[in-house]
Amino acid sequence: MTDKIAAFVMHCGEMGSRWGFNRTVGQMYGLLIIHEEALSAIEISETLNISRGNVSMGIKELQSWRLVKVLHKPKDRKEYYMPAGTIWEMAIRVFEERRKREIDPTLSLLRSNLLDEPANQQEIFAQKKMHEIHDLLETITQWASELQIMNPDKLNTLMKLGAGVSKIIDMKDKFLKNG
Repeated sequence: MTDKIAAFVMHCGEMGSRWGFNRTVGQMYGLLIIHEEALSAIEISETLNISRGNVSMGIKELQSWRLVKVLHKPKDRKEYYMPAGTIWEMAIRVFEERRKREIDPTLSLLRSNLLDEPANQQEIFAQKKMHEIHDLLETITQWASELQIMNPDKLNTLMKLGAGVSKIIDMKDKFLKNG
């Protein structure tokens, strides 16, 4: 690996912990992303200087996130691994998995708590805040679901609009207020 590639792979390891998996799995995925050809477990192990067992566990983790696919080469018994899709698809899958692991259980807990009648003023206040959190998470989840089915080119355009969307909404509000 060149210094630039090594720096990227190491950074992916640090990012992996923020995405929801460990440093080694992040490094493995970073390596697969920037490698033109599919890599075998042995190649991953030697490149990153990690054990084959670590590679095997990391591949299973990446497969559980639906981030890698397995390839077979003719007359070769080894399995080769490469990213399963584009960078946009990877981002969507990471978001989906994080939603399943973090947001969905939170929404379930909130729904359950909101069904109960509050017993006192403290619980009334707590339920009001839980309802606000529930509504925010529901809105984010619905918005993200709509983004996930959007064509990557349109999604890219939407993201580039950024603050411009806010300005359009402000103009609409002023127009409707004065109209």
